Amino acid sequence: MSMNVRHVAAIAGGALLLAASPAVHAQSPDRTARVGILVGGSLAQRGHLEQALLQGLREQGYVEGRNLVIERRYADGRVERVPEFARELAAMKLDAVITTCTPSTRAAQQAIGSTPIIMAAVADPVGQQLITSLARPGANTTGLSSQAEDIMPRMLGLFADVLPAQTTVAVLADARSDVHPRMWRALGPVAQRLKLKLVKIDVAGPADAHLSAAFETAVRENAGAIFVLPDEPMFLTRRAKIVALAARHRLPAFYGAREFVDDGGLMSYGESLRVAYRNAASYVRKVAEGAAPGELPVGQPTRFELVINMKTARSLAVAVPASVLLGADEVIE
Repeated sequence: MSMNVRHVAAIAGGALLLAASPAVHAQSPDRTARVGILVGGSLAQRGHLEQALLQGLREQGYVEGRNLVIERRYADGRVERVPEFARELAAMKLDAVITTCTPSTRAAQQAIGSTPIIMAAVADPVGQQLITSLARPGANTTGLSSQAEDIMPRMLGLFADVLPAQTTVAVLADARSDVHPRMWRALGPVAQRLKLKLVKIDVAGPADAHLSAAFETAVRENAGAIFVLPDEPMFLTRRAKIVALAARHRLPAFYGAREFVDDGGLMSYGESLRVAYRNAASYVRKVAEGAAPGELPVGQPTRFELVINMKTARSLAVAVPASVLLGADEVIE
């Protein structure tokens, strides 16, 4: 299959995946819903995800300005503001608060009493003790799990397919993350099997200086590649800087979200965040109509997408095997 045909097929597949999201309600809800959005990142970097959420809400019969009021709280990467924003939303007695990552979910749980909390895409919510179980999450939290922790072996395996044998891979982790330590531990046995050496580099914060220092450390460690751990709002928000640093140091990099590859990164494997945000809307309607969030099963992605930027591959002289290209959901030329 040619790359152009593959690109069209990927677009069609994405459309089918979006079409598989919760069915459109024939009638609009009888009452106005008031919903909060709590985000650690910035609207500039996550606006497309909010648009996916709004599209999902329209499919559920909610239209902003008509029967939907949204209280937006974007921390722009300043994580110290997330608890403050969570308290603001708690005081509003909303129908639901949508959280978009582990830190925002934890902050919401600590600040909010009975208001339903809906996760858009959170890794290992059971292991992180954010919920009791996927089937019966308990308390006032439900939504969608990203399963990022479950696909770590697949992610590293795909990366190994394009790297020279025994490459040293620098793994970027957020020093403040609750979930990155368990992801790092999960990578160890996989790296040993793949004959890769991993070096963990904790990034202290979103500032340019912290990100630049992380890449300088990777170079000092003789790293030949970068692996960015997923489920971290700071990395997603600062993806343009991370991609630019990888290009400057001529390091192939692997990511957990296609947004990085759209911005020039080499490869990504993970769920579609757009689909996750869109699907979160069905939970808004359910809780607004009186469903108990703790009794709504947490959803999981049913498909993960592999996206490869061949322009970046050629600039880095990375040879992507035909077997990997054939397995890609989209190849960006």
